[in-house]
Amino acid sequence: MKRIALIGECMIELNGSSFGAMQQTYGGDSLNTAVYLARIAGQSVAIDYISALGCDAISDGMIMRWQQEGINTTTVLRDKHRQPGLYLIQLDEFGERTFLYWRDQSAARYMLRHSEFERIVKHLDGVDMVYLSGISLAILPPDDRQQLIDFLTRLSKKGVSIIFDSNYRPALWEDSETTRHCYHQLFAITDLALVTNDDEAALWGDTSEEETLLRLKQTGVKQAVVKMGPKGNYYENFMMDIRTFVAATVVKNVVDTTSAGDSFNAGFIAGVIRGLSPVKCSELGHQLAGIVIQHKGAIIPASETAEINCNNDQTTTNIFNQYINKEIV
Repeated sequence: MKRIALIGECMIELNGSSFGAMQQTYGGDSLNTAVYLARIAGQSVAIDYISALGCDAISDGMIMRWQQEGINTTTVLRDKHRQPGLYLIQLDEFGERTFLYWRDQSAARYMLRHSEFERIVKHLDGVDMVYLSGISLAILPPDDRQQLIDFLTRLSKKGVSIIFDSNYRPALWEDSETTRHCYHQLFAITDLALVTNDDEAALWGDTSEEETLLRLKQTGVKQAVVKMGPKGNYYENFMMDIRTFVAATVVKNVVDTTSAGDSFNAGFIAGVIRGLSPVKCSELGHQLAGIVIQHKGAIIPASETAEINCNNDQTTTNIFNQYINKEIV
């Protein structure tokens, strides 16, 4: 069994209309990926979530629900002085979202300064893969970011695979130069980069997916996926000089695109763990994301993804086709 550790922050999510009805749940890009990966990868992988929460009732509730999803939470530190961050999702008529955040003093922001973080460092010596995102880095104080990058570099030299989703959020960074400096260091040790074309254009000025792939190759990335939303994705193995494009199935009933990229990542990584081809990994990612975006919120009910944790690709495709032809309120 493979073991993967996902590093990041989970926050309280409020989803609804301003000064109207609000639904409270939770979400965060790396946690979303961890949940969907746990659901569809089944017993083929052990999943650790690396983060920090408070000692309050809401933090207790998060821990309990993650355990129910099959995620190992012994690696979630508890901070007596801080609580989880909070974000509000606002949707437009096309299902596109904007966010408001309250996270400057969240427990996860200061996880590397926790008195027990050394225990996490020792734990990570025993994993096969580490996954993190640009947000995982961005929320940390500058010195802590560099500490995390240095630690991941040491893990990479020991043979731990690094998976990095660049997930660029300008508001979380001091400036774009700082972001590029941190990303350059991470790409140099990245085995699998999962990036989005819009983010790469915003940060690097890329004008095409081909330009993004060339830049990633030059940084030292071994394999890369460039996600293009409803168009599909490119995959390239730079060591074997193999590139392919995989189209995404059109989903007409888009309700909320929150977690589309996170769930795609989960599907792709699940495929990698199962030993599927890059095309099959991409298709699994698109199928899962296609189901997720037909529901509100970052993490949809487990019942909606229950049958995807199978090894029969045709069965998975049939399940997905049922969803894209189904009216969901």
